[in-house]
Amino acid sequence: MIDPARGRILPDVTVLVRGGEIAAVGPAVRVPQGTQVVDLRGKYVIPGLADLHVHSNGFEAIEPPLYIANGVTTVREMSGTPTVHDWRRRIEAGSLLGPRWAIGSQIVDGKPSIWNPEFLAVVQVADAAEARAAVRQQVAQGADFIKVYSRLSRAALVEIAAETRRQGVPFAGHVPDSMSITQTADLGIGTIEHLYGMFYATSWRETRLREQLARIKLELGDYNGWFNRTRTVEYAALRSYSPVKARELFERLARRRTRIVPTLTMHNGLAHARELSQRDDPRRKYLPAAALAALDFALNELYLKGRDPSLDAGWAELFQAQQRVVGDLHRAGVPLMTGTDIGTPGAVPGFSLHDELVLLVGAGLSPMDALRAATAEPAGYLGTRTGRVTEGYAADLVVLDANPLHDIRNTQRIIGVVARGRYLDHATREQLLRDVASAAKSMPPTATLAATCACHHAHP
Repeated sequence: MIDPARGRILPDVTVLVRGGEIAAVGPAVRVPQGTQVVDLRGKYVIPGLADLHVHSNGFEAIEPPLYIANGVTTVREMSGTPTVHDWRRRIEAGSLLGPRWAIGSQIVDGKPSIWNPEFLAVVQVADAAEARAAVRQQVAQGADFIKVYSRLSRAALVEIAAETRRQGVPFAGHVPDSMSITQTADLGIGTIEHLYGMFYATSWRETRLREQLARIKLELGDYNGWFNRTRTVEYAALRSYSPVKARELFERLARRRTRIVPTLTMHNGLAHARELSQRDDPRRKYLPAAALAALDFALNELYLKGRDPSLDAGWAELFQAQQRVVGDLHRAGVPLMTGTDIGTPGAVPGFSLHDELVLLVGAGLSPMDALRAATAEPAGYLGTRTGRVTEGYAADLVVLDANPLHDIRNTQRIIGVVARGRYLDHATREQLLRDVASAAKSMPPTATLAATCACHHAHP
């Protein structure tokens, strides 16, 4: 049994599950008569994994089972919809198989938003009063947290921070273009997504670069324009990286315990978007035609449009720098958590969490530290009794056929999953995957997406 929370390995243990909880763990556990016994000698047990940055398309037969089949027992939805709220109610009632779900608000962005409201339900706020009203409305609709976005004004974000404190909910998301990462962290943001703002704050040219950002004026729905123009400034920030500023920033974030969800899977996909457009990913068989069309639309219209092939080398360099920064953040003691940004091109529910673990180890984390970022750290942030294999915690577990501490890719060698105390053996898991592939294949291309990705994805 591997315990990332304490960084330890316990050999030859028995895990006793009663109902949805772990009743006992140890080398000499008394097993009550009549208990279902699963012999896992020679196998490895880890806590259920967490993906803290997903955007669901609303395909019930696809997304919830894919997470469970891949050992992802907790997810955080970054833009809530009625569909996902319905899934959570039914999962908790036991009538639908799926992960635990933390559900955010609709995106709260500035006015004009870089998202087209015809593609995405986005709340646009121009000032503090509208920001305050938006927080109250979203909390009244059941949001567990407020998702903040890139074009918010400083006044609006300050008011969101104040109103979320009054409402007793956190806020999380992007560092707005109008704010520095330290200003946003000092307001108490729960998590910073995608490393946004990181390279500006570590540049010796930060003041000048922020002046460039302030001059970027965009029309409603011009996501592609925002993406291309801000990345040019970000690349300039990368070229003026200051190790001294970086050290000071990381120490400050570590003291505040500001959590970072780097979504390296997303960054890797966008950095290599042109290759992605030509790659035949076998995992696409688990997604219906409508979802694939949406991903391809996003790839071509949001990310590759206006991007000359001569820029691709710079994009690859930027990703390498992002991976280095993640390693530096970790060594400085800044808490990291796994998130994939499901909804971006190349990301597949459940499967991509394992890609994220590989990329975190590539950034310099040990396999144990990467597992902690996917288990104990998310549980601590969400305040759930998950992420550990210990008495009194939720029975969310993954059984592996090989040691992930020897090779983090071994998290993909899943032979069993325990979700809320229910054990899915190897045969059941394989059937679950076959059922998802069959459902995806049978859905017509005209199937409607109940929800579009609220971060990096829209549908035509």
